[in-house]
Amino acid sequence: MEYRRLGSAGLKVSLLSYGSWVTYGKQMDPDAAGACMQAAWEHGVNFFDNAEAYEAGRSEEIMGAVLKKTGWRRASYVVSTKIFWGLHDGVNEKNTLNRKRLREGIDGALKRFDLDYLDLVFCHRRDPETPIEETVWSMHMMIESGKALYWGTSEWAADEVREAWDVAEKHHLHKPQMEQPQYNMFVRRKVERDFARLYPGIGLGLTTFSPLASGILTGKYNTGIPKDSRMALPGMEWLKDSLTTVRVDAVKKLQPIASELGGTVAQLALAWCAHNPNVSSVITGASRPEQVKENMKALDILPKLTPQVVERIEKALAGATDLV
Repeated sequence: MEYRRLGSAGLKVSLLSYGSWVTYGKQMDPDAAGACMQAAWEHGVNFFDNAEAYEAGRSEEIMGAVLKKTGWRRASYVVSTKIFWGLHDGVNEKNTLNRKRLREGIDGALKRFDLDYLDLVFCHRRDPETPIEETVWSMHMMIESGKALYWGTSEWAADEVREAWDVAEKHHLHKPQMEQPQYNMFVRRKVERDFARLYPGIGLGLTTFSPLASGILTGKYNTGIPKDSRMALPGMEWLKDSLTTVRVDAVKKLQPIASELGGTVAQLALAWCAHNPNVSSVITGASRPEQVKENMKALDILPKLTPQVVERIEKALAGATDLV
């Protein structure tokens, strides 16, 4: 396993990490979750990603129980959560980043995880109704209280991240250290273009999600939507909008490239994300230990991504990305 610094921070995270989005609670029980986390750990994964909104807090409870059962030293792993959506419908309990929500959000997460602190806390979306200065101060206070070590954003625009950083700089507060955007062979604009000035400018680190484009880059949807797939799950119907003919055709063009490198299209897609030097960690998902092990084989593909191979990949993706 390769470990990269979280942007300009001293903290190092595994290049491939393990996240619980979708799978925990919907497709996995605690035993299965534990087996996957153990498999990831045995392959050198030290970063485990989560969020309060994943199964309304149940995902955090499951991950916390697994961490306690494993007996891993607290200093040996990095765990995150994300706050914004909330678990209740009160006017100050959902879709906000005001001081009250953030204070109660971190306290609730720590209780569900049964941990004294979290390493990373993300503001899961931007709250246009709360002054960004209030959010920045609240996250600073969260770190000062020892409940979190680093804070960042998820799915914020580049200008919003920069504004938050500037507020923190002005008042000598803890700055946003990382962003968690979607990034894969099809969704690239934000990471490769919009954020470009933020990497050298403020030392932004990335923990990217959906590297397989919700499974499209595994090839499982090449002939339709399998009944046991993510897109067939109740509440996930919106993912079908991303399943376009041009993307399926691109996956088919990637197949011979992956085969020549000794891997699958999914492993090639993971390695491609990790090939970007601005990515600190690529968050992977799996519902079985065998899937975890298959994902980790992407590390064998990574050194094979020569400029010539990357050029072939770009040709295969022509017309299928959001880079226009």
